[in-house]
Amino acid sequence: MLDFFISPALAQDAGGAPGGGIAQIVMLVGFVLIFYFLLWRPQAKRAKQHKKLISGLSKGDEIVIGGGMLGRITKVSEDSEFLSMEIAEGTEVSVQKNAVATVLPKGTLKSI
Repeated sequence: MLDFFISPALAQDAGGAPGGGIAQIVMLVGFVLIFYFLLWRPQAKRAKQHKKLISGLSKGDEIVIGGGMLGRITKVSEDSEFLSMEIAEGTEVSVQKNAVATVLPKGTLKSI
C-alpha cells in the first residue's frame, strides 16, 4: 500500500558531464553584472548627484528637506555639516546638509 506513494529508486549515472564548472562561472559572472547594472551603478549615480547638490548650496536658495519642510537658506558654513534654514518669518532651524532633498526654483515659497 505504501509503495504507491514512494517512487522506486532508479540507478544514477556514474558522473556528470565534464565542463559543468564553466556553466557555474558564467552564471556567477552574469549575476555580478546584473547586480552591478541594476543596483550598484544607479545608486552611485544618485549619490554623486546628491553630493553635487549639497556642495552647490548657497545663502538664499529655497530648499525642501527630507521630512518635507520647505524653507530658505540663511547661513551655510563650509566647515560644518549644518546649515540654517528660515521656515517662517523670524523662525530659523538648523538642519544637516544631507537632509536636503531638492533645491526649488527661486520664488516658489512666495507662491505657496
